[in-house]
Parts: sequence; structure tokens; C-alpha cells
Amino acid sequence: MNLKNSLIIFRNKKNNDFEDYVKLIKYFASENIYFCNLSYCAFDDSEEIVKILGACKDNYDNVMTVCPAAMENTVKDFVEKLFGAKFDGAGVLHGERTSVFVLRADGTGAFAAAKAAVEIYNARYSSGAGRAYLKTAGATVREINAALSEAKSLCEECEFNVTDSFSDGTVEIVYPKNLPKDVFDGVYRSLLKNLNDYVYAMENISLAERLFQLLKLRRMKISVAESFTGGGIAKRLVEVPGISEVYCEGLNTYSNQSKMRRLGVNELTLKQYGAVSEQTAFEMAEGLLKTGECDLAVSTTGIAGPKSDSTSKPVGLIYIGVGTAESISVYKYELKGSREQITETAINLALFLAFKKIK
Repeated sequence: MNLKNSLIIFRNKKNNDFEDYVKLIKYFASENIYFCNLSYCAFDDSEEIVKILGACKDNYDNVMTVCPAAMENTVKDFVEKLFGAKFDGAGVLHGERTSVFVLRADGTGAFAAAKAAVEIYNARYSSGAGRAYLKTAGATVREINAALSEAKSLCEECEFNVTDSFSDGTVEIVYPKNLPKDVFDGVYRSLLKNLNDYVYAMENISLAERLFQLLKLRRMKISVAESFTGGGIAKRLVEVPGISEVYCEGLNTYSNQSKMRRLGVNELTLKQYGAVSEQTAFEMAEGLLKTGECDLAVSTTGIAGPKSDSTSKPVGLIYIGVGTAESISVYKYELKGSREQITETAINLALFLAFKKIK
């Protein structure tokens, strides 16, 4: 079902902090509600408000409006006159074609109202739909699009919602519940075939959770030695309930001295190849394994920016070491983007490579 949804945010034009609105949009996306149109409007600009709301009538299936509490009754009165309908007890106006939700923006009110709107929205549209998921890591946009193109050719009734967070991707397949099983299975097999190298789960689960499940199944313990990721991998792991069953330790060996003292990295390695090198990443992972207290070791070293180190190595150059008693592998990446993008992407890649090592 291809729904056209619009989000209108009435805000103080002097306030340039959009963080709460971004969180709100991400929340809707997490609940599989996406917007064809996003509009910001000053709450004291009556002409623009009339123009925007008027344009929504008959053009969208659903309109979500976010406004200050003091403006709520005014917005509702105008919408009722414009659409020729009344808001019901749940706070939703159902016009001939378009439904309108008014979310109060004060404090946490918008999020509470958004949760209520999601329940109503899903009750209206999701009763006849099923959902399935593929979780991927490291797949490029081109590879995802190619896989989706083939899947769409197999079933026009299926919808595909794709989200990506620093190379950690979610492919959601929305399908009619009366869709023949063999048709759905064909779509799903097609996606699995084309994205096989990047798939880590067939349910909506995080990388850290999936790695935890596999470590538990294999009865293995993991240790992590991080440099430029600054404890980010360890943080992801300890956020998983029950992780103490499989998590041995996490070291934040940022300096060369720490790498040598805590992990046994050779001083000659650091002088000859540098801290950001395949050799250093290898010895960092090797140092974890030599303790004999872990079965899986992960190491990271790189340059997250915004500036490079004292060498000529570029920002975004990273090395991830992943090893067991049998072997240690080191992976090189040259990532693009801000310091946050490089760091968060590296964390996801490290978790995924750890998963693949013991899969």
C-alpha cells in the first residue's frame, strides 16, 4: 500500500535546534511510517500555515502536524473547517481522503502523541499486511538497489523499506497477508541470494545482539582492543542484556605506550609501520588472544579525523583485526565522512566482521 504522508512542524522561527524533530522523524521511521513531504513553518505565520494545510487536503493520505500546546485548538479549528469534518475522541480527523493528526510539541508531549498516532495508524493500515526483515552490514547503495530491483520484479504487491545507519542496514519487506507463500519465498530468496555476503540476521535485531547470540551458541568469549573507536564497540556490547556470559574485556589502548604495555605490540612495529597499520592491528588482536581468556579478539586502529596524524596517511584509513586461536585476519577500509560517520561505521564493521569470523 503506497501511502502518501506529510509531516508539518510549526515552530518558533528563532529556535534553530532541530534535534527533537529529527528524533521524532526517526521514531516514525522506526515504526515504518515515512513521509513524502516535510514542512517547517513559523507558528506565527498564519498565511503560510493556511497555505501548507490547504495544500495537504486531497494530496495526502495522512497529515501529521506538530505544534505548541497553545496553538493546538487553533490548528484543530482551522483543520475542521478546511476538511469539513470533526476530530474524534482519539484526536484524529478523518476527511474524505485525508486523515489529520495533531501532535502537541511541548516537552515530551510530541513523542507521547506520536506513539498514540502510530497505534491508530497501524490499526488502520497494517491489519492486512505482514512484515519480514533482512539485516545487513557493509552493503553499498548500488548492491542494495540491485537486489531490490530484482525482488520488486518478482512481486509488485510487496513494498520495500530500506534504512541505513552507518553501514548497518535494514531491509523491511511489507507484503499482503494473503500473498501466496511461494511468491513471498521467491522474493525473500532473491534478496538473500544477492545480499548473502552482507546478511547477519533474518529478523529485526541489532548487530551486537546477533553477535551475542552467536557467541553464546558457540560458547565463546570475546575481548576487544580499541584505538580510534574509543570504546565504542565495547559500549555496544555491554548494552546487550546478558552479555556478561560472553564478554571478557574491553581495552581502550589509545596511545602507543598503551598498545605496547597492555597488548604487547612491538615497539619496532609501531616505529616501522605506525600505529595505523595492518601490522599493529594484527598484534593488538594477537595480544588479546595471548592472555588465553578469550576465544574471539577484535582490534581497531585508524584515523577518524577531522585531521590526519603526523604521518601522510589519510583521514578515514582504518584497520580492523579479528582473530581466533586458529587465525587472525586484518581488514583495511578507507572511509569517507565526518569523524562521527567514520567512527560509527567502523564500529558496525568490526561487529559484523566478528560475526562473520565465527559464523
